[in-house]
Amino acid sequence: MHFIRDIFAAARAAKRPVISFEFFPTKTEEGERVLLEKTIPTLMQLKPDFCSVTFGAGGSTRDKTLMIVDRIQRQHSLTAMAHLTCVNATKEEIRGYLTEASERGIKNILALRGDPPGGEGEFKMTEGGFEFSYQLVEFIRQTGGFSIGVAGFPEGHVACKEGKYVDWHRLKNKIEHGADFLITQLFFDNRDYLEFRDYLTKLGVTAPLVPGIISILSTAQIKRFVALCGAGLPETLVTELEKRGDDDEAVTQFGIDYATNQCQELLRQGVPGIHFYTLNKARSTTAILKNLGLA
Repeated sequence: MHFIRDIFAAARAAKRPVISFEFFPTKTEEGERVLLEKTIPTLMQLKPDFCSVTFGAGGSTRDKTLMIVDRIQRQHSLTAMAHLTCVNATKEEIRGYLTEASERGIKNILALRGDPPGGEGEFKMTEGGFEFSYQLVEFIRQTGGFSIGVAGFPEGHVACKEGKYVDWHRLKNKIEHGADFLITQLFFDNRDYLEFRDYLTKLGVTAPLVPGIISILSTAQIKRFVALCGAGLPETLVTELEKRGDDDEAVTQFGIDYATNQCQELLRQGVPGIHFYTLNKARSTTAILKNLGLA
């Protein structure tokens, strides 16, 4: 398995984008079976560079996260990254997670402050743990043996009341504490990402700033997502979604077309890669990569 920092370095030298996918641990045994036996094998045919597996709110999927990452690496020989948050975890518990990850051959961690249990309310520091994600990044770097990714927010973090520019300066600090690359939250207006990238570049950030792209599957679902994470929905996008109403098939096809156009422009702008939030589905991501000629 490779360090993801090395994957980006090799791709940059070859002048090609890095393609990666994100999955989440499921709540049911049937959902887990479909993910492991159908969705992931289908998407492996697209030959991604790496994938990542999320860490449930409050650390609720710790064991499943490591299991899925381990299984992807063993069965598909694909580099996989485990997410890790500060929520409900002491430093020693985090150290234990990193030790288990290392023993399983996992070399890459996405370090996050994380959402509170249930995804609602304010983040509360666990006694004996970390309050900020930069502290987690520093701890992982000191532990050694991992390539570290962090999250970025093209429209500013929803919890940062001082505004996006303050958030971006904090992000620079987070990278300086040891992160190798950054993956953004979902966004639907490329101008947000481009301003974010250009601002951080002017601040001296040289780490890869990877746009995270989601293909819309249903109008109700995406409205829930953006309400939680603080991303914006452009008026033109909302108008198109409302035209299609509750017709999820029509919305899904529109989502594929919209994300394809987003990716085409981002690739023209020279992004280091694209990270797809797959929602544990294969269809949309497959169609987008085929549209881009990257399948």
